[in-house]
Amino acid sequence: MNRDMIKRICFTLLIVVLALKAEAQNVELKYYLPEGYTYNPAIPTPESVLGFEVGEWHASYDQVLMYMRAVATASDRVTLEEIGKTYEKRQQVLLTITSPANLGKIDAIKSERKKLRNPAANVALATMPVVIYAGYSVHGNEPSAVNAALLSVYHFAAANEVAADLENVVLLLDPALNPDGVNRFASWVNSNRSYHMNGDPNNRELNEPWPRGRTNHYWFDLNRDWLPVQHPESRNRVAKVQEWTPNLHLDFHEMGTNSTFFFQPGIPSRNHPLTPKKNFELTEKIGQYHARYLDKIGSLYYSQESFDDFYFGKGSTYPDIQGSIGILFEQASSRGHLQESIYGPLTFAFTIRNQFTTTLSSFEAAKNMRVEMNTYMRDFYRDAKKEYDLDTNKAYIFGSKDDGGKTFHLADMVLQHDIDLFSLKEDITINGVEFKKEKSFIVPLNQPQYKLIKGLFETRTNFQDSLFYDVSAWTMPMAFNLDFMELSSRILNLANVEQVDKSLKLPKGKVTGEAGAYAFVFEWAEYYAPKAAYALLEKGYQVRVSHEEVILPNAKTLKRGSIFLAKGQSTVSDEVFFNDMVKAAETSGIEIFALNTGYTNGVNVGSPSMDVLTKPSIALLVDGGVASSEAGEIWHLLDQRYEMPITLLPVDRFNGADLGRYNVIVMPNGNYASLGKTGADKVKQWVRAGGTLIARGYAMSWLDQNEVAEFKFKQESEKVEVLQKNYAEFDNASGAKGTGGAIFNVKLDITHPIGYGYEKTEMFTFRSGNQFLLPSENPYANPQVYTDSPLASGYVYPYNLEQMKRSASIRVSSQGNGRVIGFVDNPNFRAFWFGTNRLFMNAIFFGQTIKSGTGR
Repeated sequence: MNRDMIKRICFTLLIVVLALKAEAQNVELKYYLPEGYTYNPAIPTPESVLGFEVGEWHASYDQVLMYMRAVATASDRVTLEEIGKTYEKRQQVLLTITSPANLGKIDAIKSERKKLRNPAANVALATMPVVIYAGYSVHGNEPSAVNAALLSVYHFAAANEVAADLENVVLLLDPALNPDGVNRFASWVNSNRSYHMNGDPNNRELNEPWPRGRTNHYWFDLNRDWLPVQHPESRNRVAKVQEWTPNLHLDFHEMGTNSTFFFQPGIPSRNHPLTPKKNFELTEKIGQYHARYLDKIGSLYYSQESFDDFYFGKGSTYPDIQGSIGILFEQASSRGHLQESIYGPLTFAFTIRNQFTTTLSSFEAAKNMRVEMNTYMRDFYRDAKKEYDLDTNKAYIFGSKDDGGKTFHLADMVLQHDIDLFSLKEDITINGVEFKKEKSFIVPLNQPQYKLIKGLFETRTNFQDSLFYDVSAWTMPMAFNLDFMELSSRILNLANVEQVDKSLKLPKGKVTGEAGAYAFVFEWAEYYAPKAAYALLEKGYQVRVSHEEVILPNAKTLKRGSIFLAKGQSTVSDEVFFNDMVKAAETSGIEIFALNTGYTNGVNVGSPSMDVLTKPSIALLVDGGVASSEAGEIWHLLDQRYEMPITLLPVDRFNGADLGRYNVIVMPNGNYASLGKTGADKVKQWVRAGGTLIARGYAMSWLDQNEVAEFKFKQESEKVEVLQKNYAEFDNASGAKGTGGAIFNVKLDITHPIGYGYEKTEMFTFRSGNQFLLPSENPYANPQVYTDSPLASGYVYPYNLEQMKRSASIRVSSQGNGRVIGFVDNPNFRAFWFGTNRLFMNAIFFGQTIKSGTGR
């Protein structure tokens, strides 16, 4: 290529760049709108309300809300309802867009749609409207979607030509699935936007700071929360989805800048086996509409690659297990207003147009496939009934003898999904396992949500494919570490049960005894026992933990980890102390017992074997190389569930901070190289002085490398003596070796402070990643290890499974007067792994009590 040709190419590219930069700054509404439509001038355009055209700036959530309200006021096709609030108290809204006639009979439409879940009902499929749920920007820093929602609302409210179509279509539009994240991101990019843009990927605008805008207030990925429903945004939204039972669910996302546009179906071999094949066929048929619409505007796209439909907790998969069609859209992200890409300069306006265009294609598909989609949903539930009839399993039972708290939380999760649930009114024993009344629940499978229930409770270790976009297992009773089993109809009918109301609440605790008793005590088995302990420590009362069993005069045995309470140095009256215990008990669901004597068996109440607990003062390291999702899980756990204040300590402030303020420091998984030798020495001195350091994942590697604590990992790699392999198989072969998320069997030492509160030594842990921790040569320093048969549910590469056997899951290292407690696995995964939360809380409360000789 000669120099003149290079100059001409460069000049042409420069003209393209300048043109696209102009487009980014001077985009007009007609750039987005489809041909052949006229618009009602009475409906306000986005620019008339916002003061700028869509794509010119990033609309903040309050601006989006302002526009939605303006359209709902102006249009007789649109109603707006507030469905809840986020953690940051932003209103969540849902717009219902349909014909005025349909708006006048919404309740009747919903009622008729409920019949689709009743196999015996006669449903008027020929006249029933089709329902579309369009959810935009569950990830706050994927903003093309929420800004496309502005165009979608305008088009369907104002376009004269869609009036007739809306007689047969109800569009439910959620403009921002993650309002807090959307607002965080919009604030960043707008604050750093230049009026003369150049698209340089190094530009500050395109590189948002930690924790970034993807997540909600507590840094959770809400697109993994549709099934666990642990956050208000998800619970509010799922309630509306269950109320409406949409046929088509649109889930708009963004991916890397150097990409094109993806729409489902994904890779066929990675669909969940519980999802009917017909779902894939309909998804592919709908995809042809997207292709035609994107062809019209000249956008590049692809399908049936990269993504899967396995985990039912995502916006595009949660519908698939309920007779709906979930569609994932992934648009290459400009991450700001303009960014260079391998396909040329990528403008914000271009990304918005693709998302809006596929909203239009989805609407046309639903309109044309209305009867087919309604028929599919009816047949889905009819087929589910047939599958139930052939299933020897007729119900699931789950519960815990000692822990009503985590049992309640699983019951509450189940109820969110329009599933009938029954509580035991009497104690029963099945196959040697005790299930206690009011702490156990039965889920019958003879109900419309048969498939979803199977998805929640099943264990699966055989798979068609070995690659997963997300986790390969989420068996909920395992996540909660509860007893559970399948029930035949014969066993099901034995129990005396009562249906649970959907407004189920955590049972209140109580204090048994009177003020002025010799001492008070509660056991550590209840999920919210740490909440009560902290509340009483905060009041200044003396809180002690027993490391031995205590046998009361009435022969009741208190297990290790039981908490003994006294006024200590407090000068309050017996009545005030008693009332504070009543409040702590009621809000945590525990039972506190009064003792009339300290002369107990096992050990006495005044035994020196009991340790006085210090109120945890916790610093959680954040920013820098820390995994924000994991830090958020810890923040959420302590702040929302246990009501314990913590300091979010930025890594770049660590070396200058006064660590004497804290007795517990938590290092989530991450890269801590920025702390340097100065930080390592500071950590070491703090631990040796008596601090409790909790480290997870690669934080342990950093501590080991810097000689703060000893955590050694297996280093050997798999040896495969093969001369040649097909190049085309590389991605699949290497991807299969990753542990994306599965459930494993571990053995816990319940006599160790880390194991206090657990009834059994056998339990489940969740693992993602291939860190294999060598156990300490000191057998007392390994409170939790993997069993000889670790796999419980999910997929794991065979070599990794071998590496995992008899490796350590939790290891303790003593340093001077302090302790370092290392977790290989994340005990707080996505806020729904209730079963291992107590391990983490035990490290916080009891780490200070672990004997030094057991950690060397």
